[in-house]
Amino acid sequence: MVDSLGYRMKFGVIAPSTNTSVQPEFDAMRPVGVTNHFSRIIIPDNPVTSDDDFNKLMDDIRAALMDSVDAVMTCRPDYLVMGMSAETFWDGLEGSIELERRVEERAGVKVAMGSDACRAALNCYDNVKRLGVITPYMPVGDVQVRKFFTDCGFEVVNLKGLKCKSPMQIAHVPETELRDAINEVDGPDVDAIVQVGTNLAMARVAGIAEFWLGKPVIAINTATYWWALRQNGITDKIQGYGTLLARH
Repeated sequence: MVDSLGYRMKFGVIAPSTNTSVQPEFDAMRPVGVTNHFSRIIIPDNPVTSDDDFNKLMDDIRAALMDSVDAVMTCRPDYLVMGMSAETFWDGLEGSIELERRVEERAGVKVAMGSDACRAALNCYDNVKRLGVITPYMPVGDVQVRKFFTDCGFEVVNLKGLKCKSPMQIAHVPETELRDAINEVDGPDVDAIVQVGTNLAMARVAGIAEFWLGKPVIAINTATYWWALRQNGITDKIQGYGTLLARH
């Protein structure tokens, strides 16, 4: 017998306790027969006004990460989705591979991470090499994101770090500011735009932006959920969040 609601796939999802964007965006993209089951990485909503503050935030996430994995695995999900992104980019491609190994070893199931998902999403499009990137991070986090994409063979032409003042306040960035950030990192030498930071609610804006820019605009929550679905053979095409979910 299978789960009565998640009869196609039961996802375990982990996200920081301060994050209010991943859950509604993932649920909005959810096909019938797929269910999302959240576990929170419990962290304080401390101010983030410097690189040191950001490093402390990362330490808080690392300290609580595996407990959140253990908690969600008690509902026996088929697959794990990481609804947090900074740690998945840390130490570049090599660090991402090592994190994936540790989480899968702990969970006992395969995992989708934002870093892997963004790379896979970009590779769906022809001739994408030069990127504009948007983050909610402080510069120390932006360095890690840039390193990851460089390790994967992309060139980060423009990067906009929004320097959000706390992990919870990332979700307070309005769509107008996200629109302006997209325009700021775009240019004739940019093949695609990527947004990282799962508490930035950008899935809808990214889909709209593709219409006026005529190029891929990848929101990390869209990419991560798309990657989780496709890695499990679920090929439903979902409208409203850009070409990645609608066509690939």
